[in-house]
Amino acid sequence: MDDIIEMNRIVKIFPPALVALDDVSVTFRKGEIHAIVGENGAGKSTLMKILYGMQPADSGEIIYDGEKVKFSDPGEAILAGIGMVHQEIILVPQYTVWENVVLGIEPVNFLDHLDVKKARHQVKEKIEEFHFNLDPDAKVEDISVAARQKVEILKLLFRNVSILIMDEPTSVLTPQEIPQLFEELKRLRDSGDTILFISHHLEEVLELSDRITVLRKGKKVDTIQADEATKTGLAQMMVGREVIFESIRKAQQAGEVVFEICGVNYTDPNKRPRLTDINIKVRASEIVGIAGVEGNGQLELVNVIMGLIEPTSGSIIAQGEDITREPIIEKRKRVAFVSQDRANMSACIPAKITENVIMTHHRLGKRFTKWGGRVLDSKQSALFTNEVREQFDVQMTSGEAVFKSLSGGNQQKVILGRELLLEAPFILLDQPTRGLDVGSIEYVHRQIMDMRAQQRGMLLISADLEELFRLCDRLVVMHRGRVVAELVTEETNVTEVGYLMLEGASYEA
Repeated sequence: MDDIIEMNRIVKIFPPALVALDDVSVTFRKGEIHAIVGENGAGKSTLMKILYGMQPADSGEIIYDGEKVKFSDPGEAILAGIGMVHQEIILVPQYTVWENVVLGIEPVNFLDHLDVKKARHQVKEKIEEFHFNLDPDAKVEDISVAARQKVEILKLLFRNVSILIMDEPTSVLTPQEIPQLFEELKRLRDSGDTILFISHHLEEVLELSDRITVLRKGKKVDTIQADEATKTGLAQMMVGREVIFESIRKAQQAGEVVFEICGVNYTDPNKRPRLTDINIKVRASEIVGIAGVEGNGQLELVNVIMGLIEPTSGSIIAQGEDITREPIIEKRKRVAFVSQDRANMSACIPAKITENVIMTHHRLGKRFTKWGGRVLDSKQSALFTNEVREQFDVQMTSGEAVFKSLSGGNQQKVILGRELLLEAPFILLDQPTRGLDVGSIEYVHRQIMDMRAQQRGMLLISADLEELFRLCDRLVVMHRGRVVAELVTEETNVTEVGYLMLEGASYEA
C-alpha cells in the first residue's frame, strides 16, 4: 500500500512557549483508515489542522501524492481533495440543515439558479441513508449540538474528497448511529479513499482503524497496526500510566431528595409536545443518569431546568423550594450546570481563562470581589484559577491567556472545575466528558465520585451508555419526551436500556 501523505518533522509552537508539536513525522497510506490518538493537548487536532491548511507549521514539510505542498487555507486543501469534520462545529446558524450541507457546492437548474428541490432531496436521501434523525428543514440554531455534529459529518460525506479528516466525529452520536457511519467509512476506504480519524473512544479506534498513531505531549510515541493493539495498551501509551476502565462506583446510602422534577410538560412554539409528564427525583449522594437517543427530550429538559425555556406545566424543586420561574442567578445558588455546548452556553471563548473560571462564583460569593462587590479581586481570581488548574489537571500557560487558546478537552476541564467547585447541592451534567481523552475521563469520573461522597445529588445526561453504567446509581430512560423506565443500574444491562431507548418499551414486553 502506497503512502499518499508524508508529514515530516512537523514543529508547531504557540506563543509564548507552548510546544504543540515537537518534530512529529507520520505517513498516511492510500486506502487506509488511520487513527490518531492521544490525551487532550497532545497535538492531534493541531497536526490535522496543519495538513488542512488551517494553521501553518513552524517547520517541517508535507508531501501529498508525491509532491511537496503547503496549503495556505482550507479552500486549497478541499480543491486538492482533502476535507475535514471539525471538533468545533462550523455551521451557519440561520441556515437550515440542507442549506448548510450543500453550501458551496449547490446544485443549480438550467437558469443557473439554486435548485432547491434537488438540493433538499439529495440531503434528505443522505440523512435517511445514515439514519441520522435530522429534519432537513430545521434551522441549525434550533437543533442540539449532537444534531449539528451530524450536519458537519453530512457535509463531508456530501463532497467528493479522497482524504477525509474526522476530528471526534462520533463524540455526539448514539451507539445506534455509529455503525452506519463506520460502514460508510469502511466502504470509502475500500474504494481507495483515506480516512484520518481522531477519537478518544479506543473501542472505536480498534474496531475501525487499520493503523494507529499515538501522540503524547506533542511527540509521536509510535505507529502500530490496529490488529496488534489493545485498549489497555493504547491507553498506557497515551497517558504514560495504567488506566482503569471498570466501574468505580461504591455502595453509598442516598440521603434526602435535593432536586425534583414534578409533572413537567413542555409544548414548543409549533404546538409539538416535547416533554410529557416528566417526574424525576434526585437524592443527596446519588447520581441519576438519563439515557435516550438524541432528540428525545433531553435538551428541552435541560433548558427547562435552567430556565432557558418555560414549561407548559409542572415545577422544578430544589431543596424543597420551587425554582421553576426564579431568575437564572437564583437557580445557580442551588444548581451547578455543565452544558453540552461549551462554546455558547458554558464559556466566553474570547475572554481570559481566569474570567471563565470565576464565572458565577463572582456573583454568588464575596471571595472574588472587594470594595463592597464593586471591583473584582484579581489576586483571589488568580488563586482560584490555579486551584482549578491543579485539581482538574488543566494544561495551560497562564490564566491570562484567552480561553480559546486551550484545546477542547482543556476547555471542558475548566468548565467542569468551575461548576463542581460551586457549593450547589445539585449538579446537572449534560455530556460532561464529551471530547475528553481516556485519562481525562477517568480523572473527571473520580471527581464526580468525590462530589457524590460529599452528599451532592447529580443528574447525568450522557450518550455514552458505558459512562452511565460506570457512574450512575439509577437510570431514567427517555423516549419521545416521556420517561419510559426507571431502573436500578445493578438490576439492568446495556441490552435492555438500548432497547428501551429505541422502542420505548422493554424487550421482555
